[in-house]
Amino acid sequence: MPEILRGFVSIDEGQVHYRHTDTRTQAPGEQASHPLWMVHASPSSSVGLSGLMRELGRTRSVIAPDTLGNGDSAPPAPSKPDIAYYADSSLRVMDALGIEKVDLYGSHTGAHIVTEMAIARPDRVGRMVLDGIAMFSAQDKLDFLENYAPAITPDAFGSQFHWAWHFVRDQGWFFPYFRRDAAHLRGLAAPDADTLHTTTVEVLKAIRTYHLAYRAAFAHEDRERLRLVRVPSLVMADDSDPLAPGVPIAARLLPKALEHILTDSVAEDATARKAALLAHFLDEGTLPQDR
Repeated sequence: MPEILRGFVSIDEGQVHYRHTDTRTQAPGEQASHPLWMVHASPSSSVGLSGLMRELGRTRSVIAPDTLGNGDSAPPAPSKPDIAYYADSSLRVMDALGIEKVDLYGSHTGAHIVTEMAIARPDRVGRMVLDGIAMFSAQDKLDFLENYAPAITPDAFGSQFHWAWHFVRDQGWFFPYFRRDAAHLRGLAAPDADTLHTTTVEVLKAIRTYHLAYRAAFAHEDRERLRLVRVPSLVMADDSDPLAPGVPIAARLLPKALEHILTDSVAEDATARKAALLAHFLDEGTLPQDR
């Protein structure tokens, strides 16, 4: 299985941190035609994509930056960046790395970002995967903008540490996490200790700016913008993903889209099954017969 390597590249805003697979483990002729550019969900960083990267990296080059203001990347330049800005910054990271054309994968916030990348530069995109995209109502968007991602300032009592841990933990139990009652339980086990620790650390690294990408995603005019995508797309989600109801909505808006819900997504083999599904779509433009 390929190793995940790490690096930094500079754009106008500063240094952008990224993870990528070690292609030296691939046999000659195995490499896919386009690298896969992966954009992570909020509030963490590209570390949350590590499992998929290892699986997909067996046959293709995979690059996953930390979006600006998340993980180890520099903060965004505007005080209120929108999704188009995040997409533009991601394209500029591609330029800095000397990458001309990619397939795209985006999860949650990342799904909104890659959508705008595909709209802005369809000539640089082969195929696109949206893995969980929030197709919220106007009322839900206002609710989430007000309550989901508060701006956090570190203080002398370290309350940001307590807040971040509960923020990450409660996302595993409730959706939305700030509705902590029986009606909003996700029905899942608590996140395992390693995942909880790793994700909380990533949030703490970017505690002053983590909320900006969230708010950009909640404000994204997704219904209008998805209609403008012209690249072949797969819209999918895990069956445990609270954003799964958005899959058919988004797929109907995209002119060239397939849709899929990954079942048994909490099983041990779920990451390998998802990677196989993605690889088949990215290579063939279809879903495998045995899903």
